[in-house]
Amino acid sequence: MYETIDLDRIDSIQTPPEEEPARQYYFLARCRKYVENESRRMGRALTARVVTFGCQMNARDSEKLSGILKEAGFQTADDEEADFVIYNTCTVRDNANQRVYGRLGHLNSLKKKNPRMKIALCGCMMQEPSVIEKIRKSYSFVDLIFGTHNIYKFAELLSAMFEQEGMVLDIWKDTDRIVEDLPASRKYPFKSGINIMFGCNNFCSYCIVPYVRGRERSRAPRDILREITSLVSEGVVEVMLLGQNVNSYGKNAEFSMTFAQLLEEVEQIEGLKRIRFMTSHPKDLSDDLIQVMKKSTKICRHLHLPLQSGSTRILEAMNRKYTREQYLRLADKIRREIPDISLTTDIIVGFPGEEPRDVDETIDVIQKVGFDNAFTFLYSRRTGTPAAAMANQVMPEVAKEGFDRLLKVVQDTARQNILRLKGQVLDALTEEVNEQDEHFLTGRLSNNTIVHFRGDKSLVGKIVKVHLKECHGFYYVGELLSE
Repeated sequence: MYETIDLDRIDSIQTPPEEEPARQYYFLARCRKYVENESRRMGRALTARVVTFGCQMNARDSEKLSGILKEAGFQTADDEEADFVIYNTCTVRDNANQRVYGRLGHLNSLKKKNPRMKIALCGCMMQEPSVIEKIRKSYSFVDLIFGTHNIYKFAELLSAMFEQEGMVLDIWKDTDRIVEDLPASRKYPFKSGINIMFGCNNFCSYCIVPYVRGRERSRAPRDILREITSLVSEGVVEVMLLGQNVNSYGKNAEFSMTFAQLLEEVEQIEGLKRIRFMTSHPKDLSDDLIQVMKKSTKICRHLHLPLQSGSTRILEAMNRKYTREQYLRLADKIRREIPDISLTTDIIVGFPGEEPRDVDETIDVIQKVGFDNAFTFLYSRRTGTPAAAMANQVMPEVAKEGFDRLLKVVQDTARQNILRLKGQVLDALTEEVNEQDEHFLTGRLSNNTIVHFRGDKSLVGKIVKVHLKECHGFYYVGELLSE
């Protein structure tokens, strides 16, 4: 594991090794020398700031970036007035791109005040050729650009940035490479995301992810179990297994293991208290997975199962590969087998060709399933996807009207569902001191509901019993029970 590597003993003058991860350790040792020299010249430690846009996958990638920066000798900055700033970008929706462009303008002004400041961009947005062209033309002050496939090369690219003049650009179209045992700096010491696979093979017609994240690649089970075991030894009690579609884990891999079987293996890890995962594609959710969840004492009672639309006609246009009836049957089976499960979902309103009757069908599914929450989005036209070329784009005002109607039903249903917990005593993982009142703590139930309760900050990271007393829409105020 990386923890056993002494970077100070690596000769960074010799020819770098070809094999990974030894090659990255070499460049990390080299970066440490550059940071030490620059810190000595400036008379202070160099600072770095990682800014994350997007999903849990990006958040986990940012922890890896932060870990490498920390090992290179950077201190973490609280804001973007740092010596090195990196944006880990998302491109699922166009407004995510626009946010990055807007923030780059701010970074440019900071760099004019501090010409030795370095700026880097990575993540999904960087996999779009049109984005790269725009950045090269309009944001030439950026020092380093790389994509999703070569994030493991961050130390090597940092080294190149220190050594070269001008922009360092390293974008790959695709890869099947997975490099293990690189450093990471976690946001929480008691919980962590774990990548179990990368990429996506589904090609939903509205989604850019398969084009920027590449084809599915599953990590070897032994590497996943080894990483989780190591994290548990460091005090982690909850892990979230991450993938664009965790239900297809192991398909087309050299090893033979399904996602349900992987969960059974993870559950055997002593000291691990909670297991979460996302995201699940309905077409691949197996009966075996439902039974593993049903019998488990560690898998959290929460399943995020994206619906996207309740209209079979629209689902077909989206290339989702299931019908509304199939989704309803699946949801009913899950509820029947795991009665205390919390179901959440994603819904898109305004997809090309959608009519008010399609929104009505989606609302009907929401009411039948009874989602505990739904992340609702207006359709975002993404250049390069099949949906972007469809002729029957929905007028914004029509989409907004459908969105508002649907959102009200989602909120009403969720409020009604969360009331069923009132009066119960449930376990909560204490995640942090409450931001509004330092006398309160904020915890998360197994079903993903947030609860606030009075308690000492020494309880952060511990699982405690809380009496749920007051329901406030989407969260509870509870009372901590002594053991």
